[in-house]
Amino acid sequence: MKTISTAKSHGGTQGVYSHASEACGCDMTFAVFVPPQAKDGPCPVVWYLSGLTCTHANVMEKGEYRRMAAELGLIVVCPDTSPRGADVPDEKENWQFGSGAGFYVDATEAPYAANYRMYSYVVDELPRLIAANFPADRARQSIFGHSMGGHGALTIALKNPDRFASCSAFAPIVHPAAADWSSKAFARYLGPDEAGWRAHDACLLIEDGHRFDGFLVDQGTSDGFLQDGLRPWLLEEACRKAGIPLTLRMQEGYDHSYFFISSFMEDHLRWHAARLGAGGGDAK
Repeated sequence: MKTISTAKSHGGTQGVYSHASEACGCDMTFAVFVPPQAKDGPCPVVWYLSGLTCTHANVMEKGEYRRMAAELGLIVVCPDTSPRGADVPDEKENWQFGSGAGFYVDATEAPYAANYRMYSYVVDELPRLIAANFPADRARQSIFGHSMGGHGALTIALKNPDRFASCSAFAPIVHPAAADWSSKAFARYLGPDEAGWRAHDACLLIEDGHRFDGFLVDQGTSDGFLQDGLRPWLLEEACRKAGIPLTLRMQEGYDHSYFFISSFMEDHLRWHAARLGAGGGDAK
């Protein structure tokens, strides 16, 4: 692991790091905030998954999470959204596919299967690296994300309910198998057989019997992607049928940007802290 940069913030340390990823077959960059409480022992970990076109840097620079993470004693890990590099297949003119658009799946189709293995990277490889190099309490982990990353957080939590104490999302893609922008990517990453897509779709995972203790979702009413791509009412219906508690908050006038995310970041961190047993958490 290579340290790219570190900076003191709110008594803790914001770092950016890189490593050679076996899962993705390239160097991967990620950000980690370690709170001041880590000097006294391991701290719970919250994973944040970013959305389409983003890297680790978007939430690190615009998400405004450090003050509350420092207050609550939370480590915040921010992976990249996809593999990157000259040898990684990409479509530079297509923001919905390739670099920046890994959709947190393990691709099965050539030529993408060699690198686009973001599910394995986030669920297996990067957690091992974090545990080996940071004061992380592996028994206390939560996950959240935005848009494509909200989709990733929901699906990863549903498939790994014993690992995560809580899951939340900002404007998640809840039914990517049916949304235009994500279904096209699924076909190319996972093949034409839509049965193979079900393992990466929150609504379909719930339909197929996967369960989680509950979700918090914030969605802006002025989000330009609300009607065609996000459609949180589909998750609401799936959770209602399955008996999964869902707190869905439609936030009037907010869009899809980090102005929206940063406005409710502290609520989400308190939600996770309350379920992780971290100091000052409030189960709003």
